[in-house]
Amino acid sequence: MSSTVKNILAVIGGLILGSIVNMGIIMISSSVIPPPNGADVTTMEGLKESLHLFEPKHFLFPFLAHALGTLAGAVTAVKIATSNKKTMALIVGGFFLLGGIINVFTLPGPLWFNVVDVLFAYIPMVLIGYKLAETKK
Repeated sequence: MSSTVKNILAVIGGLILGSIVNMGIIMISSSVIPPPNGADVTTMEGLKESLHLFEPKHFLFPFLAHALGTLAGAVTAVKIATSNKKTMALIVGGFFLLGGIINVFTLPGPLWFNVVDVLFAYIPMVLIGYKLAETKK
């Protein structure tokens, strides 16, 4: 298998595994920290309408989902890629960052969360994932 094909598979694998981790954390979040009373988090419209009820604790799991999903995706990309491993991890992180930026414009979250999420959940996690994967050869 050519290096290019393996690198493409590395990015795809990173996106898939990172998305699974992200969604898994989001799915368990309400059982660990229940949503505020009256909040409907089962639909995007309900989430948008009830976001003003959220306290800082309700943003912990979304941040963890974004950060750990990106971390898992980056590690996966580095482990599968045969060359340009950091670039493959950054591509995965770029896709997740794009998703995070879209979320900022889609969901009316508080400014503090949007800033923390965009600045710390994506590119820093890619770099940490790259370092973790490269040191565990």
